[in-house]
Amino acid sequence: MNRPLIAVTTSTRSGWRIFPLVRLNLWLAGARALRWTTRSDIDLGRVEGVVIGGGDDISPDLYGARLEVTARLDHDRDAMEHDIAREALASGIPVLGICRGAQMLNVAAGGTLHQDAWSLYPEAQPIKTILPRREVHVETGSQLAAWSGEAPMHVNALHTQAVDRLGRGFRVAARDTHGMVQAIERCRDPFALGVQWHPEHLFYAHRQRAIFRTLSRAASAYAEDRAQILSPA
Repeated sequence: MNRPLIAVTTSTRSGWRIFPLVRLNLWLAGARALRWTTRSDIDLGRVEGVVIGGGDDISPDLYGARLEVTARLDHDRDAMEHDIAREALASGIPVLGICRGAQMLNVAAGGTLHQDAWSLYPEAQPIKTILPRREVHVETGSQLAAWSGEAPMHVNALHTQAVDRLGRGFRVAARDTHGMVQAIERCRDPFALGVQWHPEHLFYAHRQRAIFRTLSRAASAYAEDRAQILSPA
């Protein structure tokens, strides 16, 4: 079976460190990876899936708010990924958002963010490590539960922003023990999942690999459907 091609959006500044790890996870899941930055020729017609990667905070301009905290922003990347997320959601291209990417999916669907999530959850102290130190509870009946199981997960948590008002067509798929949203998912097919943690760092955990595996399968199904539509009668 041909491996589907999945685009991975990254920062032009630090993406060179992250992309190889995401590429490894996708390869283990049966897919190929293509890195996209603001310097790339973006064409969703070339790929069968998208990963919107982690990085800097998202500008509140995208959801009609004012900047309330000191943050490092990348407006060019914001614009690129916002367009990609909106087009992927509209056209049914499978998409996975990681950390910043989960937040971008929510914003692209019309949702908003908490700019300083940890101040709203003072008992949930940030744990700045790639090791799985935070407990996450998967929502019963969610698609994430079907893909990765309903038992609590232990994940990392490197984010400063978090989902506030949900975007259209999305629901909460997981929260941490303090109630902060840690995963969102589309309420219906096609595949669209956003996780606040970094599963690419947890490739040794089979439940985290299942997330990439599900994306890969969805991308393969999308490729087959597109080929049937484009093939001559």
